[in-house]
Amino acid sequence: MVAPFAARNAHFDRLVNLEGLRWLGQNTNHATPHPAVREAIEKCLQDEEFHIYAPPAGLEELRHGIVSDVGLPGAEALVSDGAVASLYHVCHTFLSPGDEFITTDPTWNWPMVFARSVGATVKQIPIYGQEHGYRLAPERLAAAITARTKMIYIVDPNNPLGTTCTPEEIKEIAAIAERANAYLIHDSTYRDFAYSHSLAAHYYPQSTITIYSFSKWLGLAGLRVGAAVASEDTIGRLASAPPNNLGSNILSQRAAIAGLKHKGEWFPAVLENQRANQTLINQACERSGGLAVAVYPSNGNFVVIETGGAGVTPEALVAAYQARNIMIRQGAYHTPNFGDRFVKVSTTVPSGWVQEFVDLMPEMLAEARNAQGAPQLF
Repeated sequence: MVAPFAARNAHFDRLVNLEGLRWLGQNTNHATPHPAVREAIEKCLQDEEFHIYAPPAGLEELRHGIVSDVGLPGAEALVSDGAVASLYHVCHTFLSPGDEFITTDPTWNWPMVFARSVGATVKQIPIYGQEHGYRLAPERLAAAITARTKMIYIVDPNNPLGTTCTPEEIKEIAAIAERANAYLIHDSTYRDFAYSHSLAAHYYPQSTITIYSFSKWLGLAGLRVGAAVASEDTIGRLASAPPNNLGSNILSQRAAIAGLKHKGEWFPAVLENQRANQTLINQACERSGGLAVAVYPSNGNFVVIETGGAGVTPEALVAAYQARNIMIRQGAYHTPNFGDRFVKVSTTVPSGWVQEFVDLMPEMLAEARNAQGAPQLF
């Protein structure tokens, strides 16, 4: 019998090695990088800089560039092996057995896994559905706080829903966290795709940790580079015992520095393309006779498509597209409570991939309605 972790890994190994797969399921950015990013990678290879360790907290130019990009002067950045490594580190540093970790449902799952792994309990506040506006009302967060609440985790814009908090909501959430004397983890991975975005660290700088990623806006998912941004005291504590005390991938950091330098000239076209892709998907769903985009326009580089009105399950629709070399993601990946309602489709991809996705939609719906079960999905 194959162990669950091995089966899961084999599934993704097949996807990675599947030639011509259209990646519409992992929020990855497939835009052609700025030439300077490629040049930085090539120079690092040519100079054989990979023989050396990077500084333990990250290259100084990158640390300062990240702080400048998020607009938090006076804060410090700790570079990590992707944003998920920062989340792992934060949970393992600041949570203890018996502490309470509060987040939304749906959310991104891995921080909940990290919290439970150190003995903390996890509480989720449901936000899925029109009755909640697919968003977290600050008063519902306040009602969930207990004496054991140690950490509040907000993905904003929300993954997978694409909603984002208003400035007033962020200010309230920060105040709630401060009254609870809790750490506020503001996962801002998708902030660059939002129509507007506010950082909680402006209101609660002493205990807000802003999570920063290069996987989505810059498209460096496979290079694994991200950061935690927080006060000097908080970063000092994180830097005292990091999971990687020999520095994150130096090639990745060189690429990230180049990306930041050219963000203003390169990223607007990426944003324009992904918003146009959202429009194509929304129009196709309106024509489909049952599918519906839950949050449009989305403030992330993805959309959630509700499947119930079309009489298909998310898993059957995923399987139908998978047979055509198109990867989309079933809702159960994000939430067992609401996962039977939706699929998620990424939009920072070539427009041709999205056109193929929408052109196939009628046929895929017919196949999904007639499906006799679906393959195991992860």
